[in-house]
Amino acid sequence: MTARQKGQRTDAIRSVLGFTFRHWRHQPGQLALIASTIMLATLADILLPLFAGRLIDALSDTARPREAALVDALWAFGAMAVLGIVLIVFRHIAWSGIIPFTLKIMSAVAQDAFHRVQRFSSDWHANTFAGSTVRQVTRGMWALDTLHDTLLLALWPSLVVLVGTMLLLGFHWPVMGIVMAVGSIGYVALTVLLATRYIAPASRLSNAWDTRIGGTLADAMSCNAVVKSFGAEAREDQRLGGVIAKWTRRTARTWTRHTRSSTWQIMVLQTLRLGVIALAIWLWWQGRATPGEVVYVMTTYFVVNGYLREIGQHVNHLQRSVNDMEELVGLHDTALGVEDVPDAKPIRISGGLIRFEDVSFHYAGHATPLYEHLDVTIRAGERVGLVGHSGSGKTTFVKLIQRLYDVTGGQVLIDGQDVSQATQSSLRAQIAIVQQEPVLFHRTLAENIAYARPGASMAEIEEAARLANADGFIERLPKGYQTLVGERGVKLSGGERQRVALARAFLANAPILILDEATSSLDSESEALIQQAMNRLMRGRTAIVIAHRLSTVRTLDRILVFEQGRIVEQGKHDTLRAMPGGHYRRLFETQVEAALV
Repeated sequence: MTARQKGQRTDAIRSVLGFTFRHWRHQPGQLALIASTIMLATLADILLPLFAGRLIDALSDTARPREAALVDALWAFGAMAVLGIVLIVFRHIAWSGIIPFTLKIMSAVAQDAFHRVQRFSSDWHANTFAGSTVRQVTRGMWALDTLHDTLLLALWPSLVVLVGTMLLLGFHWPVMGIVMAVGSIGYVALTVLLATRYIAPASRLSNAWDTRIGGTLADAMSCNAVVKSFGAEAREDQRLGGVIAKWTRRTARTWTRHTRSSTWQIMVLQTLRLGVIALAIWLWWQGRATPGEVVYVMTTYFVVNGYLREIGQHVNHLQRSVNDMEELVGLHDTALGVEDVPDAKPIRISGGLIRFEDVSFHYAGHATPLYEHLDVTIRAGERVGLVGHSGSGKTTFVKLIQRLYDVTGGQVLIDGQDVSQATQSSLRAQIAIVQQEPVLFHRTLAENIAYARPGASMAEIEEAARLANADGFIERLPKGYQTLVGERGVKLSGGERQRVALARAFLANAPILILDEATSSLDSESEALIQQAMNRLMRGRTAIVIAHRLSTVRTLDRILVFEQGRIVEQGKHDTLRAMPGGHYRRLFETQVEAALV
């Protein structure tokens, strides 16, 4: 193993356990109850062999009257009965207490992970499989359950047994205490080394391919329409089969290492058992131990052996839990990308005046900046179109307004307020956007429209649908506004999804509106209905229209022509079209020629 791999293993254990202990601090009382009750139950388990030995001595002592021996035997028997009750009661309390303790932390972890993932940057979501992320969160949640059981209900009582037994045996026979201590410590050390240095690297790789399976499944299922359209089911089967084959090899190696590790641990335990029994026989031969004390030693060893044998499994479970939680903890440690500043305040937008002042912007990983010293003003209530070739900077322009990215220089101001100093939620709540490919939730039409304003009444939802020209097709559906639209709105046509998105924007009633080529790839009838709804929606608002089809910007107040991150022309449609050799004129003529072909 390389030094880098060792560092990764150590960092993983440290980060996962640190993450877990931070959550434990939120429930100190419950944690103390679990730890103390399981310790008392374990101590009772340790003391049982001691009284079993005394019982044997009382029954085998022929020099004393039978009545006196019976009294001693009954006292030992009574002590064993009380210890048994203590063991049962306190163990039950501990195991019952860990249920609410673990469920509360699992719920908090899942909610925190979802909270962070929702707030990660657009770049993070663009580069990450949704299915893989879901798998990381759910697998990490259940690993936390295993981790709690391992640490609190397994390793902690095992530690109590080992320390308590060594002290008790060492008090009577120091040499026995030394043998037990050396053997137990050696076994535990071997188990930890096998789990962390032999099994963990293989487990980490098998987990990575487990995540890949989730991502591959989600990718194919979410694009099932494309798969069907190309008859590519067999191709996707083959793709998944390749990933599963890789996962199978990695997982088989992990499981094989678990098996080998268990065999080596059993060999050490067998050697330790023979050594303890041989030492007990020697002590009896030397007259330093009674038959009852030999029984006590052997019974105590069998208790210790049980805990030691399980320690191997517990350490393996611990390491497996660490591996399973590693990616979840990584989500919590990942920077959000775009975060609210510490003293961020809600933004209040009334007019919707937008200004870019000396704005520079550089995408991470790109050699050159997209914008350099960009200055532009969009007046309150102005309807502005953004046109230009793909990659010229149109979409980035509106993303900076929404603060989906932070500028690398300058300021983006709305009504004189720097968007970087405002809370993101308040900013985006006052900007309505209709995307080129609107995304709908697998919920009812009413819920999808009301997403812009959850407290909206049914009458307000229906009015928004009417303004968006969506009421007609909705009312023809068997369940009307209670119709489920399918994942990402797959049950609706493109034009219907656009009208639902427009209805959502109407209901939002935001002072700033962004339309991202909302009429592309639609039939003529749908385009006419949507264009009519768009014109209605833009009234009285600052509207920004990203346009690839220039017919959609003819009536706007102003058109900004982008070219490689610069605004090279601006003006009304007729003015720009009349400019000899102008960028806009070339774009317009190209589209006209394409339409005539």
